[in-house]
Amino acid sequence: MVAQINRHYTLIRPHKALVRLATYAFFEGRPVTTRGRWINPLVFAEFSLLRRLPQIKSVHKPLFILGMGRSGTTILGLILSMHREVGFLNEPKALWHTIRSDEDVNGSYSQGIGRYRLAAIDADSDVVRTARRLFGAYLAITGSRRVVDKYPELIFRVPFVKAIFPDARFVVLVRNGMDTTASIERWSREHQEHVRGEVHDWWGVNGRKWKLMQEQLVVTDTGLVSIQDVMPHLSRQSDMAAVEWIVTMREALRHRRRGNDDMLFLKYEDLVAAPRMMLQRISNFAGLDEDETYLSYGESVLKPGHPHAPLELHRALQPLFFQMMQELGY
Repeated sequence: MVAQINRHYTLIRPHKALVRLATYAFFEGRPVTTRGRWINPLVFAEFSLLRRLPQIKSVHKPLFILGMGRSGTTILGLILSMHREVGFLNEPKALWHTIRSDEDVNGSYSQGIGRYRLAAIDADSDVVRTARRLFGAYLAITGSRRVVDKYPELIFRVPFVKAIFPDARFVVLVRNGMDTTASIERWSREHQEHVRGEVHDWWGVNGRKWKLMQEQLVVTDTGLVSIQDVMPHLSRQSDMAAVEWIVTMREALRHRRRGNDDMLFLKYEDLVAAPRMMLQRISNFAGLDEDETYLSYGESVLKPGHPHAPLELHRALQPLFFQMMQELGY
């Protein structure tokens, strides 16, 4: 599906399909493992122009969907995109790469320095100005009042985002670790490509994301000492995905313990079990107006899936993995 939309989506609110298509073509860029990467130079040329123009529209309470890929973040973003006020950016990594070039941990646009964590100090005046101009231009061009940005890795950059948008809101979506890990394993197996001597898969270009995760998130976390020695020897997609889930969920729990009122934590399983109630909770949290079409659409597309069969995990990963499952209530 182009821009993650289908016939049902188009029939509900046709103009929203046009907004999604415009967003997909002109603001999100195409990372590795996706088709149409020829458009990236045009997207970056557009961003280069927009960042030099005055801010066209102010950005009010942007909503960021965080967590981990394959946890329901995309479907949640698509449902929110149906809201009459919302423009939805699905992992606009090209846009964020324009804002700060060292944020690319996958290597989609650069093989230079890549940083998982970005702090408030990294949002200098140029970064803030560029981000506000690009997001403001997006709102103006798509005719949207509010922006929803789904970019799971921003969970490691919350202070950075808040330094740019002090009134930002964050939804952290978590999912059962077994289901998430199995989904990543399948996705990487089905989408892996060999391009001009490079391997492109869930872990970016030639495992760049995996290497940076080890160096910047695992080695630096004293709570992960028990798996640090086995990390270089893990090669199964399921084991690697389990490590990413552990690291990401640890970060989510750190945020939850801080008790910030600008962050809402939800389980994917609760979202599909009671979609109307959970979506109403999200819209109330984000300050979005009542919109029955958005709620009805969410109810029509959110259905409980079939749980994945248990995966065999490396022995060294099991204690941390199941401890994290328990802390999250699984």
